[in-house]
Amino acid sequence: MIRTVLTAFAAAGLVLAVPAAAQQIVPVTFAKGKSAATLTGSIKGDQDRSYTIDARAGQTLTVTLKATKGSVEMNVYAPGNDTAISLGSTDPYKFTTVLPTTGRYKVQVYQMRASARRGETASYTLTIGVTGSAAKASTDALVPGTKYNATADISCTTSVGGKTGACKAGVIRKGGGNATVELNTPDGGQRSIYFTGGKASGSDSATPIKATKAGDITTVRIGTVEVYYIPDALVFGG
Repeated sequence: MIRTVLTAFAAAGLVLAVPAAAQQIVPVTFAKGKSAATLTGSIKGDQDRSYTIDARAGQTLTVTLKATKGSVEMNVYAPGNDTAISLGSTDPYKFTTVLPTTGRYKVQVYQMRASARRGETASYTLTIGVTGSAAKASTDALVPGTKYNATADISCTTSVGGKTGACKAGVIRKGGGNATVELNTPDGGQRSIYFTGGKASGSDSATPIKATKAGDITTVRIGTVEVYYIPDALVFGG
């Protein structure tokens, strides 16, 4: 296995222990007063390397990837979720978002399939930054027997050619318009949609969302099939 050398630039103020060659997960922390770190590395063939960073809901995560040799892409994963919130084929070199939840985020760096199959070696520079303040915790009471601050039936479409039906929705409010809306769909599926500052900012799908606002209803579209109509009252309470 090719030994990987990870270098932290002094300007970034990175505090990082260099992993052994066999390790593929690199925890990243920042020096006091710093909010970003820049690293270099290399991978060969179908190797991939994951960088983890702890951050809180309401903060902004920015990740930038630059290939210095060959070609590389990246995926970004939310805590405890195997579905990428940033997929390499969609956002291969730069990703930024206000974080929907607190926990350990993961940035996975890998080669494109053709290069990996040829056993090529790629080198890269990766910059990870976390800025802003964490969202204030919600003081809303919970619906008895649930983890939700409120529950409701909302209008939704979740199947090809399907009619608008009702999705069972529960919301976990985190204050300041930051919330996670968890949905059970009529066809037995599940979906989570994240709100930041009262605006729909992402979901647990690898497909980017498209959100529009009309009055007090946010319409969230995911791909060509899923449509959810989410009222402000569910997100903010009141």
